[in-house]
Parts: sequence; structure tokens; C-alpha cells
Amino acid sequence: MLGTRSLRELQSVYFIKNSTFNFLIVLSLTLLLMSFAFAHGVDAHTKQFLQANQGVAIGPFLYIGAKHMVTGYDHLLFLLGVIFFLFRTKDIVRYVSLFTLGHSLTLFLGVLGDVAVNAYLIDAIIGLSVVYKGFDNLGGFQRLFGFQPNTQTAVLIFGLFHGLGLATKLQDFSLPQQDLWKNLLAFNVGVELGQIFALLFILLALNIWRRFNSYYGFAVLTNILLMSGGLILFGYQMAGFILTV
Repeated sequence: MLGTRSLRELQSVYFIKNSTFNFLIVLSLTLLLMSFAFAHGVDAHTKQFLQANQGVAIGPFLYIGAKHMVTGYDHLLFLLGVIFFLFRTKDIVRYVSLFTLGHSLTLFLGVLGDVAVNAYLIDAIIGLSVVYKGFDNLGGFQRLFGFQPNTQTAVLIFGLFHGLGLATKLQDFSLPQQDLWKNLLAFNVGVELGQIFALLFILLALNIWRRFNSYYGFAVLTNILLMSGGLILFGYQMAGFILTV
């Protein structure tokens, strides 16, 4: 009798600890996604530099590009969704390279070609890209529509929109046209360095979490939260668009 009660007590303690651990994961992910949706922007110091700069500034643009990606929570949320179920290094490299190709193309073409797009609408589409990836990870297309979009093509296409989002941030400052491509190249290299830096931490966190059963147990909830973060970002940007029209 005592042994049975002790076993039940141990099971109860384990259940409480496991539930507490799972609750903390859910709470942390929720708060993280909420902060991600609203925290992305250009700080005052960067604005001041971009408005005052008149020449080639490789170092500062490298730094600004890296910082923009590391704090570019919309981009990181999308990448988190992209690599969430990727376990092989070559697959991660392939998908991240497609995303990089997409946003590099439209970053250059958008700024150098002075392509005028509404920043709110582009950022709203970027929010939808996060929703798409969470929905895709849940197998939503197969379950609801009976087909599966080409994931590599989708990552490339959304990469194009993410690049336009980067371009709109720079276009706001009317950068000098002389030697603009040099500063733009430095900015893009900085973006890639920032992306690599951020991905290393994301992959490290995922690899640690994958050692626990909660990774697979909470895969559905995690991607639902990912979709929620994207929807919040989409709504926030659409509200901004409506209020500024």
C-alpha cells in the first residue's frame, strides 16, 4: 500500500514538473512571437546615420545590415518555420540559400531601380509568409486542399518579398545615388552575416529542444503560435496601411 502510494506520488510530481515545463515552453513561445510581431524597426541612431551619410561607408552599412537581420523578427520567424522540420544540413543550406537569393535580388533591384512599393503592404505579405510556413508545417494544404505547394519555390518567392521589405527600409532615407551599389552591397553582405549568426543560435536551440519529447509533442502548437505571430504582424501592418491611406 505504501509502495503504491509512493509510486502515485512520484507520478504526480513528475506530471506536475512535466506540465510546468510544457507550460513554460508555451508561455515563452507566445510572448516571443508577440514581441517579434511588434519590435522590428529602424532605431533612431541608424536613422540619423542614413539621413546624414553622403559617401561610401562599407563598415557602417555592414553593421546596419547585420543588425537589421538579427533584429528582423519577421525574417527570423519565417526562417524558423522553414527549418523547423529540416534535419539534414544540406536541406537547411538549400532552403536558406533560396531565401537568400530571393531577398538579395529584390533588395538590389528595389533600391537601385527605385521600385516604389508600399512598406505596410510588403510587411503584411511578409507576415503572411510566416502564416504560410506554419500552415505548411502542419500539413494544412494537403488536409484542406488536397495538394502540396512546391516548398522550395515558395521559399524563393517569399524571399523576394522579404527583399522588397528590406528595400523599402532603405528607400525611406533617399540615399545618395553616387556609389550607392557599394553601400548596398555592404548592407546585403551584412544581412547575410546577421542571418548566419541568428541561424546558428536558432539551430542550436532547436537541436537542444529536439532531445526532449516535448519538441514533437508541441510541434503542432509551436506552428500554430508561429501562424498566430504572422497573423498579428499582418493585422498590425494592414492597420498601418489603412490609417495612412
